[in-house]
Amino acid sequence: MPHRNVSVAQTWSGKWALVTGASAGIGVALAKELAFGGTKLVLTARRGDRLKELASQLAATYKISTEVFAADLADPSAPEKVFAFTKEKGIEVDLLINNAGFGKYGEFPSVDKQRLLDMVQVNCTAVVHLTHLFLQGMIARRRGDVLILASTASFQAVPYISTYAATKAFDLLFAEGLAEEMKPYGIRVCALCPGSTESEFHAVSGQEKFQRNAETAEKVAHTGLKALAAAKSYVISGLGNYLGAHGERLVPRRFVTRIAANMFRSTKQ
Repeated sequence: MPHRNVSVAQTWSGKWALVTGASAGIGVALAKELAFGGTKLVLTARRGDRLKELASQLAATYKISTEVFAADLADPSAPEKVFAFTKEKGIEVDLLINNAGFGKYGEFPSVDKQRLLDMVQVNCTAVVHLTHLFLQGMIARRRGDVLILASTASFQAVPYISTYAATKAFDLLFAEGLAEEMKPYGIRVCALCPGSTESEFHAVSGQEKFQRNAETAEKVAHTGLKALAAAKSYVISGLGNYLGAHGERLVPRRFVTRIAANMFRSTKQ
């Protein structure tokens, strides 16, 4: 894996990390890099079979402890169940990675209503719920870290994925605010903002045509962990994505939204 860095990976060596959405894409890449550094892992996602396979592979390769808990974060009760599982196992989570999330491409009125509501539940509500649950212990121990998956879509409205972009704007602002709140307790919080990434995201969201100049999931995962270790409140993965996100501030917001609409509309046809 070309982007592994021992010093970054070993930041959480011997500690427990909880990774949501750990069955694919960036979640798998995060789990692998952490395992490489000796981090013990609790992996959660909807697909238990994938989780078990990954957990077994990482435990055998890196000689770490792993636990698996299948859960669908679209279920409002899931965060409490995940938290209860760690308590029953006597696990103190020192690194919470809120990676689970999904999008859906299409004109807003044509997208299934429940799909949109589930998106808000997974991308926002579950993030708040899990973070609130696990921060209590981190504050008591005066140590801990939280990584929240945002997106380059966090920085502007994006027509045809309007709800997704709004949820990711929420994640970014939530992480940045929380980072300042948690500093006195020695807890780091960071929002990871990737652009197009090689994963199942585009297929699930119906955006296969828009998967251009994609970064590898491994590159994105390393960027996020490195920024969190450096106590950054957010990081944009990729120089082009960074320039694009900050360049938008130089022009009127409506102009940026109109450009985004034209881009996404062209993939729709």
